[in-house]
Amino acid sequence: MFARSKDDVTPVEWGSGTSHRLLVDSDNMGFALAHTLVRAGTESKLEYRRHLEACYCIKGSGSVADLEGNIIKLRPGVLYALDQHDRHYLRACEHEDMELISVFTPPIRGDEQHILSDASFSSY
Repeated sequence: MFARSKDDVTPVEWGSGTSHRLLVDSDNMGFALAHTLVRAGTESKLEYRRHLEACYCIKGSGSVADLEGNIIKLRPGVLYALDQHDRHYLRACEHEDMELISVFTPPIRGDEQHILSDASFSSY
């Protein structure tokens, strides 16, 4: 058994915000868990080719949209799951940051960063 606080880990700049990677691959839990901040007014084109991800909104609001035009409105208490390695657009509303609890399987190493561009989807 162990404990870890958000204050115990250095946040990673992932492109449109920061991510406190609270559980990572080296913790041998079989999944990773992060407290993710998405900056107000940002849009990120993302794809996880090697990981499945679920995110639970705990603060703020925004949306996630897939390439087929499906949009999920995010607000505290709403979860979305990327169960098909979905390419997606993650958007935070204009007036406030959004915070998510993100779970990855298999677990991420913890040092990954996105390279965001208008031309392609960032992946790791």
